[in-house]
Amino acid sequence: MHLLQTSSTTLDDIVEPVDLGQTPGDIVVVSFVDSDLSGLAAACAAETEALPSLRLAHLRDLRHPMSIDLWIDNVAQHAKVIVVRLLGGLDWWRYGVESLSACAKSKGIALAVLPGEDRDDARLFAASTLSTAELQQLLRFFREGGAQNLQGLLRRLAAHAGATLAVPEPQSVPRMAGYVPGQGAVPLEALAATLLPDHPVVPVIFYRSALLAADTAPIDHLCGSLAARGLSPAPLFVPSLKDKAAGAFVREALMRLSPAVVVTTTAFAAGDGETSPLDAVDAPVLQAVIATTRRDAWAESPRGLGPSDLAMHVVLPELDGRVLAGALAFKDAAAKNDTLGFTAYTSRPEPDRIDAVADRIAALSRLQATPRSKRRIGVVMPDYPGAGGRTGYAVGLDVPASVLALLADLQAAGYAVADMPDGSPELLQHLERGAETPALPLADYERLLAQLPAAIADEITTAWGTAESDPDFRDGAFRFRGARFGNITVALPPDRGKTRDRRSDYHDPTLPPRHALLAFGLWLQHAVEAHALLHLGAHGTLEWLPGKAVTLSHACFPEAIVGALPVIYPFIVSNPGEAAQAKRRVAAVTIGHLPPPLVGTELSGPAQELERLVDEYAIADGLDRRRRERLAKLIVDKAQGSGLAREAGIGAEDCADGALRKIDAWLCDLKDLAIKDGVHIYARPPQTDDPLWQASAEAEREALIAALDGKRVRPGPAGAPARGRRDVLPTGRNLFTADPRVLPTPTAMELGHARRPAR
Repeated sequence: MHLLQTSSTTLDDIVEPVDLGQTPGDIVVVSFVDSDLSGLAAACAAETEALPSLRLAHLRDLRHPMSIDLWIDNVAQHAKVIVVRLLGGLDWWRYGVESLSACAKSKGIALAVLPGEDRDDARLFAASTLSTAELQQLLRFFREGGAQNLQGLLRRLAAHAGATLAVPEPQSVPRMAGYVPGQGAVPLEALAATLLPDHPVVPVIFYRSALLAADTAPIDHLCGSLAARGLSPAPLFVPSLKDKAAGAFVREALMRLSPAVVVTTTAFAAGDGETSPLDAVDAPVLQAVIATTRRDAWAESPRGLGPSDLAMHVVLPELDGRVLAGALAFKDAAAKNDTLGFTAYTSRPEPDRIDAVADRIAALSRLQATPRSKRRIGVVMPDYPGAGGRTGYAVGLDVPASVLALLADLQAAGYAVADMPDGSPELLQHLERGAETPALPLADYERLLAQLPAAIADEITTAWGTAESDPDFRDGAFRFRGARFGNITVALPPDRGKTRDRRSDYHDPTLPPRHALLAFGLWLQHAVEAHALLHLGAHGTLEWLPGKAVTLSHACFPEAIVGALPVIYPFIVSNPGEAAQAKRRVAAVTIGHLPPPLVGTELSGPAQELERLVDEYAIADGLDRRRRERLAKLIVDKAQGSGLAREAGIGAEDCADGALRKIDAWLCDLKDLAIKDGVHIYARPPQTDDPLWQASAEAEREALIAALDGKRVRPGPAGAPARGRRDVLPTGRNLFTADPRVLPTPTAMELGHARRPAR
């Protein structure tokens, strides 16, 4: 387990009291939903003269109790009608609801507290002062949406403020349909008729609310970028993938369209723990993020996304087996509307991120379209700095033997495999001899480096000097330990840093890679021209290079080295924290593999508890700052109290982050020493009679072949079978790391008890 350096606070982490500076208005609407507010602003502009005064506010700006109190005193208590639209129920804004409800009841204000989802909430209705029938009618305007309905909503609210205006009934708008940029909603058959024949089809699923708010620019840009790459985008909008009718529509649409790749921008998980509308076809499903994180926060933060976006758009969608493709857009401020006291935030497309997502989709389509006999696969053997004599080492996996098994399986599946080594020693000898052959000439490296952001070259040169001074550069070219076996290239990556400092450099989240490691990635992309990258086993270094923790930018090192290559990453099933980094930073399909069944690889006592806390810390990082900080303290206290801090080499001079990194590295080494023999060979049955362990071998093989065909790999949980997690068997599934079935964790329970008000 390694830890990324993401401790800085972003704009989205800060909750401080603020004064919105609004003046009173007759009608006040506050909402968590940007499309509500921007749509109402546009509706008001269409008939400003006829309507009473209107004020709009976003609930993200009213999170602190002092902000709420000040806003009620200055604005809300002077209103004639107030509407609140909440996402997530009463508990997400309990103090505000209770305070507004008391104010409205004491002053005779018409108050409607409404759910932002497509389900009613009796607690919100009870806090309102309007009748249930009236609340339902107001909800109809919101739920149907669109410019006409929001104009009708304002007219109905104006009636509660004393105005006499004609109020139309809510007009029905399709809840789900196809979409064509520039035309809007179209029936599925009409959408299908626009698709180009013999072009790979890519459905792009997005929220109906974006269409109703005319906030489809990210979808429009993605469709244009896909079309420019010879793909045929097929946008579909839905209210939610949890909606049964919408789920049935998506299933029907996917079967009708026969997609190459499916892209969804919807949040949360779509499945019920067993099935999902996205299961209708075997096409891979990519998650593209239209973030609520503000663009400046994303640009400046090492985390990339705020906690809510990370949970909704990354962690929970992994339960469906979605692969994170990257971000399409972030929230950005429009000019402030002084009349409404409101600044609208729209989803601003991020062109280079959209192109990166489109490149990833096109690469998957290219992989699918290439016959197995013509596919070129780059197999990267991890080379974790463990015990001596373990070249090509991964935790719990015999990598050289797994490579030989892989070559045999690929040959049997129709891949062009030639000159297979007779055994592991011969394989390693082939790789060592490869370092004698020039791989990437300096001129090619400099040309490819010039196509990357200047910051990439600047950081590497500052840390390591010129390319010519790199230890793996000789006689005008970079040389790598690698060998070609037909169309399959097997290679060991260069050291990330100095050979003598391999262990410390491997775990350093801030250290730029040497020129050779960047050249290695560029060689796989442009010289080998691999269709896919297969990283065979855990403890790689690519996913731990400097850059954002999630939704990477073009200047992040993992993207520079891997590019748009599809990444398939067999990963020990008992290591969820590290698997999460591979999924989120190099878009890997992490196929769980068995741990060794006959050797005591599991830690015990205080070390086991430390490992559990470190894994929870890695998963919680970015989701909950308070839990992260609590876990960090628990980890250090546990290490010191048990005496393990001394074994981990922690001194009095070490700061909290430094102590965490040392504990993390020590745990890795401790598990490494526990595995002496009997390690697993990927897709080969272990020496046990357990039927689930036996079934795992075939499941691993089938999943790997499917992933290399560019097909979807079924999702499954991560965990240690030796600790009772039988649900992770059989392996061979795309690991998800935050499993709701094992939540809340003990630390989360402890924090919850600590926050419970005293009785």
